[in-house]
Amino acid sequence: MKILGIESSSMVASVAVVTDDVVTAEYTVNFKRTHSQTLLPMIDTVAQMLELDWKDVDAIAVSGGPGSFTGLRIGSATAKGLGLAWNKPLIHVPTLDAMAYNLYGASGLICPLMDARRNQVYTGLYHFQREFEIVKKSCAMDIHDLITELNARAETVVFLGDGVPVSALAIGQELTVPYSFAPAHVNRQRGASVAALGAVYFAEGKTETAEEHAPDYLRKSQAERELDEAKRQGKTGELAAGHAVEMKE
Repeated sequence: MKILGIESSSMVASVAVVTDDVVTAEYTVNFKRTHSQTLLPMIDTVAQMLELDWKDVDAIAVSGGPGSFTGLRIGSATAKGLGLAWNKPLIHVPTLDAMAYNLYGASGLICPLMDARRNQVYTGLYHFQREFEIVKKSCAMDIHDLITELNARAETVVFLGDGVPVSALAIGQELTVPYSFAPAHVNRQRGASVAALGAVYFAEGKTETAEEHAPDYLRKSQAERELDEAKRQGKTGELAAGHAVEMKE
């Protein structure tokens, strides 16, 4: 079984191929958010290095959100385009689930954090006591509310993700349970984790067509929130301007 994994939900751009439970290739770059320019060339490079015929790929696993609205749209469009071109099913892998899968076998709670700005994080909670278990589904919440919940759970926590640097001060000051931060090689999104968890979901029959796939943003973009507020206040001029401008998050 061959699964192509695509990850573009944040600053990280990563593609990987998992073949029968082995990562046969992974190409990851965490430098500037130019996924529209880099993602397809990265996939092409992986294919060339593996001498891979895409007709041998069983499915395309794509990081489905939450995350950067622009990044998710690029990853989704890429996966949908390839799925249609190759006539392959897609596997929607929640971004935070794939991040937690980086730490397979870890004890205690695994808590990925993605910076959602304004003291908010995208997060979820996971266990690996016997198998991969989703304790708390992906959500957006205030970092202080999350810390309160973690204190109440009274378990050791390991954090990872780009939300760690912006949340580290609050964690250090408010968290009362033992915790640690994941090391560099597993503390960000990875295409290999998307592909590996995608392989698990594929075996369970959790696939969708390219036409069916859509990212899960979890919340409205800043532009949409501003449009809603303009509507509420009856500011039609601002509303029209909001329709013309799409804010990147």
